[in-house]
Amino acid sequence: MKDVSVKPSSSSSPASPRSGNSSEQLGKGASLVILLLCQVGAMSVWFSSSAVVAMIREAQHVSALQATLLTSAVQAGFVAGTVTSALLSLADRYDPRRLFMMSALTAAAATASLLLLAPASPLAIALRFVTGMCMAGVYPVGMRLAATWAKGDLGLLIGLLVGALTFGSASPHLLAALGGSNWRAVYGISACCALLAGVAILTCGIGPNMARATRIEWSALAGAWRNRALRLANLGYLGHMWELYAMWAWLAVFLQTSFAARGMPHAREAAEWLTFGAVATGAFGAWLGGALADRVGRTTVTIGAMAVSGVCAASMGWLLGAPAWLVACVALCWGVSVIADSAQFSASIAELAEPASIGTLLTAQTCAGFLLTLASIHLVPDVVRLAGWRGAFGMLAVGPLLGCIAMARLRALPDARRLAGGKR
Repeated sequence: MKDVSVKPSSSSSPASPRSGNSSEQLGKGASLVILLLCQVGAMSVWFSSSAVVAMIREAQHVSALQATLLTSAVQAGFVAGTVTSALLSLADRYDPRRLFMMSALTAAAATASLLLLAPASPLAIALRFVTGMCMAGVYPVGMRLAATWAKGDLGLLIGLLVGALTFGSASPHLLAALGGSNWRAVYGISACCALLAGVAILTCGIGPNMARATRIEWSALAGAWRNRALRLANLGYLGHMWELYAMWAWLAVFLQTSFAARGMPHAREAAEWLTFGAVATGAFGAWLGGALADRVGRTTVTIGAMAVSGVCAASMGWLLGAPAWLVACVALCWGVSVIADSAQFSASIAELAEPASIGTLLTAQTCAGFLLTLASIHLVPDVVRLAGWRGAFGMLAVGPLLGCIAMARLRALPDARRLAGGKR
């Protein structure tokens, strides 16, 4: 696998001496453990609203639009944050740990403020937007930090990080399952986790592969589309993202509806437990996808994972009211496969791009992906009203189908030999 190392460039410079000292004090293993724990803590604020929507709707009248906005406002904020970060090349120009710290602390404050507000008020939705903006300084920046330590294991490292993101996204559903109807407790605990993550990230070291940009490189953003290999990797990522966050956002609602139709007692609690299990098992999927991709190839893993998740998406809507064990099996399989490929799109960008622009291009990739999730998340309830859950989840299956086509085309390019040490 191609090492993500510093290359001489007029637009890049080595990491600062202070970063080097930090890397010497904390080795790769310790730094990655800290990074993973901080990622879990900071990302817990991301999906806190998705986990408490059912609680809020039970406690007071909240329209379907307000419930959707609580989730999509975070996505919209993330898009705004990533656009700003990519245009200013923040992830490549500044110490990523401090960018992560400021973002996590601000997100913690915004989430804690929700304890004092009506849950679906305009100000609450605005604070969810702020939280999303802050996540632009956590998720792609965390991948940037992980890439600085890569040495033949980039897919695994970013896979572990995506696994941490997945578990962090699942954790509010666990809190919801344990916390009864107390939606404020979910927000409060998530805010505390983000606060601790923001403080702890400063103890993380920066690896030897850090290339620092000295100026804003807008040409790198244009190159992400002009370069065919980068373009296809990004298109594969878009197919993956069309499905992923809409599935995470609406799976609990579908499961509650299905269990209630089956006559299951405590349908909401059972749905939260299964949603936590389905999303959390994705952490295993992200690890497995990363380990396999470094050995058998990035395009092989992404095509295989999207094929499985697409089948699960197309099947799940037909299981409304089906036996709980069958619904659970498909949900868990979907949860593993839907995220198993995610890190490999980022790893592909890191291998295909110039080192000094990796942070910017990773940020741009996630920006485009999350912009697309705004459409899929909002479309699901509308399609449910028109065509039921079969139509809604069938619509999500289109994304991985198109993603498979894009990655198959990338596999045929000569540039694909740069992926995973030539394993494509």
